[in-house]
Amino acid sequence: MAPGRDTKTAAHDRADTYYAATAGEARSYPPLLGTETADVVVIGGGFTGLASAIELAERGLKVALVEAKTIGWGASGRNGGQVTGSLSGDGAMRRQMRGRLGDAVEDFIWRLRWRGHEIIEQRVRKYAIDCDLKHGHLHAAMKPAHLHELRSALEEAQARGMGSQVELLDRDAVREHLASDRYIAALKNQRNMHLHPLKLAQGEARAAEGLGVRIFESSPVIEIVHGPRPAVVTAGGRIEAKQVLLAGDVFHRLERKRLSGLIFPAMGGIVATEPLGAQAKAINRDDLAVYDCRFVLDYHRMTADGRLLFGGGANYSGRESRDVAAELRPAIEATYPSLKGVRIDFQWTCAMGVVINRVPQLGKLSANVWYCQGYSGHGVATTHVMGEIMANAITGDLGRFDVFAACKPIRVPFGDQLGNPLLAVGMWYFGLLERLK
Repeated sequence: MAPGRDTKTAAHDRADTYYAATAGEARSYPPLLGTETADVVVIGGGFTGLASAIELAERGLKVALVEAKTIGWGASGRNGGQVTGSLSGDGAMRRQMRGRLGDAVEDFIWRLRWRGHEIIEQRVRKYAIDCDLKHGHLHAAMKPAHLHELRSALEEAQARGMGSQVELLDRDAVREHLASDRYIAALKNQRNMHLHPLKLAQGEARAAEGLGVRIFESSPVIEIVHGPRPAVVTAGGRIEAKQVLLAGDVFHRLERKRLSGLIFPAMGGIVATEPLGAQAKAINRDDLAVYDCRFVLDYHRMTADGRLLFGGGANYSGRESRDVAAELRPAIEATYPSLKGVRIDFQWTCAMGVVINRVPQLGKLSANVWYCQGYSGHGVATTHVMGEIMANAITGDLGRFDVFAACKPIRVPFGDQLGNPLLAVGMWYFGLLERLK
């Protein structure tokens, strides 16, 4: 593939990413034609929809899933592939959930951080999903102001019995792991993971199909019918169900009266270099995923075939980028000077669904129509927790769902028009504050 190749739609409307090039033969699913029935119909073939469909099918429900494009087409199949216990909205969660949970809010948030890891690991084993799953992660400090965050995370992990899996590294110890002088310290975490997200999505789709879930691709939903017997309508067909779950995150334009102004696209850029051969181990000795402590951060890791996968430079205007490789090359070469001039074989963008207070949004649009969205760049693990929560709620256990549903989302007036410009200004402001630390 030519250096600097940009993002184009490929076969089956798949973005031209490193993941699409290495995921192997994708299982194709038919479009929805005619009328179907189900206990639950899920809208969206990303991680939220797939995780929810599996959970519901494992409980014995008859499930259908409709996807506008292909399985894992959006952020679920394009992200950085890091499965971490980070929650960007934990502060807002504490404030809003404390009234309902009291002091138990700390335990609730701690379990939320790590439940996604458990689900993914169990699912990969149970359904034999080959997704290049590996353990090991560095949360890296670039300036002294970042050290408090790392020390606090270490202390909490130690207090909760996870001390054997985390270690605070000084500059010299970081240098032993990474051929980089960019970081002054890092929290090494063996609980965190990294993986090939599109392989995971496709593997979960196969698992769902094996459980009896009927999957329909190339079937954009044009209407959700509310009422005692709701339905989902596409150009080619209709699915009548007892319950509907809207799990489309930032791409869909459904239910704008209720959902506009709540979630906005932030376009992250990602590249993958040429295979590095022996140099891969030389720059990242233990094959760890890495991200830094900045508000607008860089993240990177090695792929299974020895490429550097590097992301960052999020664009909060919501507009497609640009020449991603040109934008990220300076950061790559600043991080790993030995890679100066390295060939970049793939570049693409990933639209993350950002919510203002960073708290995932769960709720009901009517008696039998549910929605779940908004992970603000921390979705691989969190989506899988939300799938479990939504399946529990749909089958009668509303405990954790009600905790999230009670959180007040921040709605931006005229959000579909003004949301991204306001978000871009806000991110510029927080980025400026960080640079002044």
